[in-house]
Amino acid sequence: MEEKNEIVTDENQTPVKSSTGLDLNVASLLCYLGTFVTGIIFLVLEKNSPVVKFHAMQSIVTFLGLMILGYALDYIPFLGWLVSLLVSFLTFIMWIFLMIKAYNNEMFRVPLASDLADNFLGKMK
Repeated sequence: MEEKNEIVTDENQTPVKSSTGLDLNVASLLCYLGTFVTGIIFLVLEKNSPVVKFHAMQSIVTFLGLMILGYALDYIPFLGWLVSLLVSFLTFIMWIFLMIKAYNNEMFRVPLASDLADNFLGKMK
């Protein structure tokens, strides 16, 4: 049996489902759920939706960048450790915030990370 890869669209021909078969809001939320790891997974799996691809790339850029920043701060005695703790807390808040926004079909753009995500996605085409 052949599997059809139809793109389900609304009345404006806008895709409402990811190529993974998930609703766009669920796929977008899952891009953030495992931080950059699920971002990479959805970036590889998604074939049709620019919305899901954007959330996946923004997740990769945001959380991989914050993880690298946290590790770098850990090498600075005392003050670096305190700042790293603050970055970890803010990362957790951002993680929850981005999942809520994605689930509600809101295209929240993280400053700097969203521009880098657009740039990387443009180069992948």
